[in-house]
Amino acid sequence: MVCMGNICRSPLAHGHFEALVREAGLADRIRVDSAGTHAYHIGKSPDPRSQDTARRHGLDLGAQRARQISADDFDAFDYIIAMDRDNLAILDRFVKDDSRARLQLFLEYAPELAEEEVPDPYYGGPDGFEHVYSLVDAASRGLFAAIRREHFS
Repeated sequence: MVCMGNICRSPLAHGHFEALVREAGLADRIRVDSAGTHAYHIGKSPDPRSQDTARRHGLDLGAQRARQISADDFDAFDYIIAMDRDNLAILDRFVKDDSRARLQLFLEYAPELAEEEVPDPYYGGPDGFEHVYSLVDAASRGLFAAIRREHFS
């Protein structure tokens, strides 16, 4: 799960998707992580507003620390999921022809939604983080269903 700084959107997506994986008993088979395309917040905890939103939905993001995406991630992961087109374009520069990872926009897994990108809530208030959570919820469920169909059926 990748956004710009790895403190708002991608930690929420990481935490939510990881909870789905755990609930399904697949934590030993599916590895979930998040990163940012920029190095602004390396080593920092998720934004307090992301953490508050997560807590309201039964998730704990406290152990997460921001990191920047690396070229190695494209061989370590099957999926690299961008929150928006700007970050997708940055990620596309890392992809080599022989990369293992499938690079996609997160909301491709929630086609029922009117939005195509997860907006950055950083400069807004709590409502923006709740909106992001609702998008993350729908896309996480869609991605998880796709992974189950493709890899576990």
